[in-house]
Amino acid sequence: MAAQARNMKTTKLQHFELAALRDVAGEKVFSRGEAYHRDGLVEILVMEALRVVAQVAGTEDYRSELTGRGKTFNGHCSCSAFEDWGFCKHLVATALTTNAMSDATEPGEHGELGALARIRAYLREKNADSLATMILDIAERDPALFRKLDAAATAMHGDDKTLESGLRRAIDAATRTRGLVEYREARAWTANVDGSLDLLQELVTGGRAEVARRLAEHALDRIVMALGSIDDSDGHCGALLERARDIHLAAARATRPEPVQLARNLFAREIHGEYDTFHGAAALYSKVLGKKGLAEYRRLAAEAWGKLPPRSKKHREAGQFDPRYGTLRDILDFFAERDHDVEARIALRTKDLTSPWNYFQLAEFCRSQGREQDALRWAEDGLWLFEDDQLDERLVFFAADLFLETTRKNDAVALLWRAFEKAPSLEIFARLRELGGASSRDRAIGLLERRCAGKQRATSHRPSELLVELLMREKMFDEAWTAVRGYGASLSIQEALSKQSEATHPREALEFYARQIEHLAELGGSSAYAEAAQLVARMGGLQSRTEHDSYVASLKARFGRRRTFIKLFG
Repeated sequence: MAAQARNMKTTKLQHFELAALRDVAGEKVFSRGEAYHRDGLVEILVMEALRVVAQVAGTEDYRSELTGRGKTFNGHCSCSAFEDWGFCKHLVATALTTNAMSDATEPGEHGELGALARIRAYLREKNADSLATMILDIAERDPALFRKLDAAATAMHGDDKTLESGLRRAIDAATRTRGLVEYREARAWTANVDGSLDLLQELVTGGRAEVARRLAEHALDRIVMALGSIDDSDGHCGALLERARDIHLAAARATRPEPVQLARNLFAREIHGEYDTFHGAAALYSKVLGKKGLAEYRRLAAEAWGKLPPRSKKHREAGQFDPRYGTLRDILDFFAERDHDVEARIALRTKDLTSPWNYFQLAEFCRSQGREQDALRWAEDGLWLFEDDQLDERLVFFAADLFLETTRKNDAVALLWRAFEKAPSLEIFARLRELGGASSRDRAIGLLERRCAGKQRATSHRPSELLVELLMREKMFDEAWTAVRGYGASLSIQEALSKQSEATHPREALEFYARQIEHLAELGGSSAYAEAAQLVARMGGLQSRTEHDSYVASLKARFGRRRTFIKLFG
């Protein structure tokens, strides 16, 4: 670390590249960030070679963090604009202030620049009593810091009972929600809970692993209880659950609890848990469970499995869903795989055949075990049983591949045509085209044209969309534009066709671009204007200089009041 710091003293820190900042933030956000930088609203807290943390004054004080340098960097800010739109003015201001400081200042002893470097130097001059008084004054006003210090002190000086009681209270306080935790508050809530888990982690390595194991279970239960009140769109709570489980596992490895009781505890969490935190627990905890624990785990799973009746399509139609089938099957499959018992593993997969997906999984497993005939039989059974239901292309392609492997090409082609006629798609067409060549292409086009014209029942929502996509794939642009004019197509399909056929059909492409530019200009907004400007640029490659200048002049004349839009053209 000291060598790194010495090296940083002799080398100026790399700048954040301005062009890259403008590109990621946009001109408007970049300009606002420049103003924040000029007004001195940025306080750099930490500046390292590839990390900068700042406090930026705004409507409130925001914490902004940048990682990386030069053209490649990421950031996070506590402001709402970052959560809604991404790279914000506070991050721009932080980068610009960092650039200015990098030119004017050298890193400190620990490779730092900024306020924390000054504070570190200041604190090193204080004696222990002064530091303790200072920290206690802060802790009186910061409940989270107080709980952390109290727990650490108890861990050092208290007995197990006192320690567990104190940390249990700390976990309860950290996981309390007091109503709905909104999306913007979820990160702070997660950080607070993560702090309490830090304490449990320290117990594992500090000789208090048994206490850590019991508290990890309590933390798991508290986090699950809180999840219903948290907008966890970013998945932070799932990460907390996994961390608490990992602490529990580490503590179990250190303490070696009674294996049969541990098996019962883990089995209950895997079967009845609302989340997949303990999915595969038998494998994860296998060394801790040992022979006795694994035998109990297997007994519990087999007993529960035996009480479940076989399920078929009729159970799905009745809306009967039971997650225990999948969970118990996976548990017992773990044990059957350890025994190299392929028959048992196949039997497990035949108990729940309520969907094409179940048949696909069964057939795929048979194939992986070298049982191609069994695989094909199960695949055909699934296709036949669910022929009136929504098509599952995975099962179709799987069966077609097996037909081809057994030199039954005609059966494969027939299967693919039945699937295409039922639910046409580009993926099925690609397979038919590969096997049947131009004749398959023409047959597919004819089928879609009849459906577009209403001469045959349409089984897809908009057969015209698929027809145009198919024709584009075949580079039949004349026919594709004819289909657009005759049957219609979405704007996204028309745009894709315009871009692909610019060289051969510039007139059609120019007409579409012009219509779309008008729509985007009327729609307004920075993203719409930017998209319109890109289309104008594309038109420039399809027109003469005179034609294009005239077109741009007409846009300026008609949309002159939309200054943001017009500025894009100079």
